[in-house]
Amino acid sequence: MTASGVEAETGARGAQGARARALAVLRVRSRALAVALLPAAAAVILLAGGSTGHLPGPGWDLARRVLTPLAVLVLLLAAGVALVVARARPAVSPTVPVAEEAAPDLYRMVRDLADRLGVPAPSAIALTPDCDSWLEDRTHPAHGPPPPEEYDDIAHAGRAARRAPAAPVLVIGSPFLWWMRVAELRALLAPVVAGTGPSAHPDIAAARRFVRGLDAAVAVTSAPDRGPVSRAVFAGIGWVARLLLHGSRVHAAEMERGVAAAAAERAKAVDYGLRIVAQEQVGLAYAGWDRLLTRVALPAWRMGRWPARLNAGVVAALTELSRRDRLAEGFASRLGERPACDLLEEPGAVDEATSLLAARLFHGGPAETGPAWSPVHWGDYPEEVVDRKWRADAARLHRILDALRVPPADEEPQAPDGPTLARVLTHLAASPDLPPAPVPAVAPEEDDLAGGTPHSAVLAARITAELAREEAAAAAVPAGPQSTAAPDPGPLRDDRALPLFPLQPPRAGRELLADHITAMVCCAAMDTVGATPGLDWLDGPTLLVGGARATDLPPQVLTLVEDGDPSGLRKWLTRQGIRPEKPVRLV
Repeated sequence: MTASGVEAETGARGAQGARARALAVLRVRSRALAVALLPAAAAVILLAGGSTGHLPGPGWDLARRVLTPLAVLVLLLAAGVALVVARARPAVSPTVPVAEEAAPDLYRMVRDLADRLGVPAPSAIALTPDCDSWLEDRTHPAHGPPPPEEYDDIAHAGRAARRAPAAPVLVIGSPFLWWMRVAELRALLAPVVAGTGPSAHPDIAAARRFVRGLDAAVAVTSAPDRGPVSRAVFAGIGWVARLLLHGSRVHAAEMERGVAAAAAERAKAVDYGLRIVAQEQVGLAYAGWDRLLTRVALPAWRMGRWPARLNAGVVAALTELSRRDRLAEGFASRLGERPACDLLEEPGAVDEATSLLAARLFHGGPAETGPAWSPVHWGDYPEEVVDRKWRADAARLHRILDALRVPPADEEPQAPDGPTLARVLTHLAASPDLPPAPVPAVAPEEDDLAGGTPHSAVLAARITAELAREEAAAAAVPAGPQSTAAPDPGPLRDDRALPLFPLQPPRAGRELLADHITAMVCCAAMDTVGATPGLDWLDGPTLLVGGARATDLPPQVLTLVEDGDPSGLRKWLTRQGIRPEKPVRLV
């Protein structure tokens, strides 16, 4: 048997296995229905036997009196479960829908790919701010209005024609559109689009609807804020839904594996060699996207600004990575080819919408723009984000020093015109003979205070408490007017669940203190030697002294925080010509 024959046989086995598992899932549903109808059937037999005189006697009368209410109760419970499963809204991934008018070339490419694979084309295309792509079923009535009714010829006038089940929606990771070339994106999407073939099978589609309905029912029954009676009723419905979901979980997982195997085998006939190269770009895009979000976007989000061109930024980040990393050499040479984002009519508007959704998912930002939540472009990032962040952190640090009644340093004037870096260095290097500071409103973790000096521990605790109060106050501020480029708000109606994918755990106190001291040093450098704030695509905010990045500053700050030794930092300041006794400008 040839290699192509083996691959075809493997794909056929995967499709057959998926259908067999789908039937197993549907058998779980049939058994549940049979169990619900069994008491009713027995009650009907007993009642019929009593009315015809075939089952006389006190024992049969007792059985009828016991079984009839039980059958009614079971039927009511089954009807409640069926109603909740049918009406529950299945979970939908938060995405930015892309209409065909906004991306005709992209739709044309996907339809051509589906024709080459011999499968139905996806019904729509949506983008997600993540490095992944998949098919998503959105045929539930709650996900959108039904398509208009169509009629056949005049013989069927007045009667709606039967429609085939709608194909799933193709969800594409937005970083792929900006980083990958058109041919690479087509090769990467081939296995995903090939999945529409198995999805069109009636048994697989029915099994998926049943499992997704059970999952949605479990979510509905777990919602809080209900009365005691409703809570008890929904608890029973939730128990039945969880039992059915547990019984079908293994079969559903194996069904999806079979569908994926069949789609992968079918996709080998289209751009298989190019797909291997495209898979390398997936790993590179994921690394650059993660670095861009955590190092560049997250500081802006914390300042109340959201970068409006994140996908364009990932191209710059990956280009910089290819310049620094030998393993990524050669990847930047692809940039001469046509990027996949050219398939969009207005890439800038789509980039802005996905950037806002990314801020919503990964940071929990508002869904609407306003004075405290506005977009920022990359050209304005150093002044609007980096400079403001450093001066805000430095101002917070000096407010805490004022609250602790820390005196000025010996080297600065008796009445300085403003806060100085020398005051911070002298305080952290002083012997721990100050009275204890007041207990902060938010108690820090013990690990946050371990490994540092008493002065740094007190400052770290106060900074942690101050930031917690500021975040709580910011969360209570209402949002502004509706944004013009907002994603579909349907999947994100519950703000309590945001952020869905937090990028980083809560920062430790020592890390916060190091950031604030670094901010104070950067402010002193900008105000005394003319340094400028900058943006590094891989490391985020950076200080430019004489046009060069100050990469040797963080180790000196860390030594001051952990050991209370300012000598290394003072030497660094002397080499750069920065005078710590000079006042700095704060927010």
